[in-house]
Amino acid sequence: MVGSALVRRFQIESRYELVLRTRQELDLTNQAATRDFFNSQRPDVVVIAAARVGGIEANRSQPVEFLVENLQIATNTITAAYEAGCQRLMFLSSSCVYPPTCPQPMREEHLLTAAPEQTNEAYTLAKIAGMKLCSYYRRQFGVMFHSVAPTNLYGPGDNYHPERSHVLPAMVRRFHEAKMQRLPEVRIWGSGTPRRELLFVDDLANAVAHLIELPNPPDWVNVGTGEDLTILEIAQTVARVIGYEGQIHTDPTRPDGPKRKLCDVSQLAATGWKARTDFVVGLKATYADFQAQLAAGVLRSA
Repeated sequence: MVGSALVRRFQIESRYELVLRTRQELDLTNQAATRDFFNSQRPDVVVIAAARVGGIEANRSQPVEFLVENLQIATNTITAAYEAGCQRLMFLSSSCVYPPTCPQPMREEHLLTAAPEQTNEAYTLAKIAGMKLCSYYRRQFGVMFHSVAPTNLYGPGDNYHPERSHVLPAMVRRFHEAKMQRLPEVRIWGSGTPRRELLFVDDLANAVAHLIELPNPPDWVNVGTGEDLTILEIAQTVARVIGYEGQIHTDPTRPDGPKRKLCDVSQLAATGWKARTDFVVGLKATYADFQAQLAAGVLRSA
């Protein structure tokens, strides 16, 4: 999802020549293959968007894969880029790196002030390692390696798996299927009270394009809207956009995750950037993408 949005964004920039590989063409968990790629291409600018991602259930059931694969991707790409002479690199992290107990909204200096959220600890540890590795390369070798910590993302190209995706795409699928099957109710995970900030993926791509042009960006910076909704409010909006008219019930036997994850975006705003996409507008584009994937038979099964 993020990689596709970045390609859409940078294709309109004539001063950039994109050097792209699909996951099938280049396995970034393979150190030798990653080093060979960077040594042969020698890119001037690198944006690392690759990662193993998923929702609460995926993180809970596969912590080994989430830790190992994300560590491999981070260390392989960052070290190979430096060895190939790259001077500018951006690593895409996540707002989940901040402790669940830190003050809200979450500021960049809250990183590592307490233990990470347990429901996605493995993924969080790998992302923090990537962020700090970029910071260390910048400090030790003078290269402009830096990171962004985007909030919860959604948009075209998402994974709509009903159990292993993030909250919003899982809801899109669940409410669509409930509408098609004329189900009288839909149950959503948890109490419905936790709050989540949602960022349209094309807004993130615009933020990346903005930040890589800055001469002296922060080591890492939050990217978000600065606003959030409860899980129940998100579900109600999804139902309305999809046209589902049944009942919505919460399921307190399922985990909530963090009570709130709102980013303080003042540091990024001070550089002249802000998110532009209204949630309903972005949600309509996301639902259209889900329908297109469904019609084409390409919805992911993992």
